[in-house]
Formats: sequence, structure tokens, C-alpha cells
Amino acid sequence: MQRLMLTSDAFENNGKIPARHTCDGKNISPTFRISGVSSHTRSLALIMDDPDVPKQVRADGIWNHWVRFNIPSDTTAIAEGKEPDGNAGIGTAGNSTYHGPCPPDREHRYFFKLYALDAILNLPVGATKVDVERAMSGHILAQAELIGRYERKR
Repeated sequence: MQRLMLTSDAFENNGKIPARHTCDGKNISPTFRISGVSSHTRSLALIMDDPDVPKQVRADGIWNHWVRFNIPSDTTAIAEGKEPDGNAGIGTAGNSTYHGPCPPDREHRYFFKLYALDAILNLPVGATKVDVERAMSGHILAQAELIGRYERKR
């Protein structure tokens, strides 16, 4: 059985995210490829977050950069600078679209998490990451993760 995979032409897992995909560049999303989606999948969800935020910036230490849900299960690619079909969630900055890396202090890790779900989530556009995670509970068939790293040039 093929496993769910999320890859990018822009960077390898644990590799450096190119500046064009950050606040130091064009701040556009990288290209992504999706494979291994089971025929039982009804929708996909994609969450990008940064768990390395200084506690004085965010008490929980996490910045949510991108939240998308109810992405069609037959999606195999997300083009550079494009939002996938589906519903936009809301990020920490109040953004409803991709919000690239912009670490304030040092190198941060950015987790792109893809979920294959056996349901369409009954959530409104603008749902938070917490809302999406709660709604996904008990519906996750598979999960894939791609980690990128970025440090600003000073």
C-alpha cells in the first residue's frame, strides 16, 4: 500500500526554504506534490505552522502560517503561489492565504502537515487551526509531513 506523501520541488524534507517563499522574497507558496491518497479519502487538509516562535511573541510558541481544509481528495499538486481548492482557514496573523516564513530571531522549522480524511469537515471558511484539528479528530486516514527551515539574512 502506498503511503501519503507531501513533497516540494523547492526544498527537501528538513532542507532550507528558498527566500522567494518567505517575507524576504515574494512570500509565495512553494510548489507541492501530493501522492498516495487512498480511495477512501473524502478530503484533504493542509496546515503549516512554526513551533519555534519566542514565548514573548506567542505564549504557546506556535505561529500558524497556513490553514486549508476540504481540499478535493483528487488533488495531486499545488502550484507555486496558488491556493489549493477547498476552504481557507485563518492563520495567526489573521491571514486566509499562505503566509511565508519570517522568523524574528534565528532559524525556525516550518511544518507542512497534510491529512487525508474520511469526511468533509463541517466548518465555515475562516476556521482556526484548533477548529480544524478538532473537526479532524477520528477522521484521519493518513498523515504526511514536510519540514522546511529558514533563517533571515540580517
